[in-house]
Amino acid sequence: EGVPAAMTTAFAASSGHLAERLLAALAAGLAAGGEAGPVHSAALVVCHTQPWPIVDLRVDWHEAPVAELGRVWAVYQPQMADYILRADNPTAAPSYGVPGDE
Repeated sequence: EGVPAAMTTAFAASSGHLAERLLAALAAGLAAGGEAGPVHSAALVVCHTQPWPIVDLRVDWHEAPVAELGRVWAVYQPQMADYILRADNPTAAPSYGVPGDE
């Protein structure tokens, strides 16, 4: 009861992108006791209007997976719109050095 309550409270109290709110809930759940055993992985999946997830991030076997997932999100988030554009219209999206994009 304490972990779910902490997670829902953190989610409701946070603002920003849904991914940020979910990360806040994960961090609160971990701080409130988390799982029964050690936590070594975390994942974040967010769907929107596309028929595929716009966020699909995962951290496996890490000593601080929720914090690392937050770091991965911080790297991905500024590029997210470009990746969505690339999926919808590849020729209009920045290449980010992808081989074959000249």
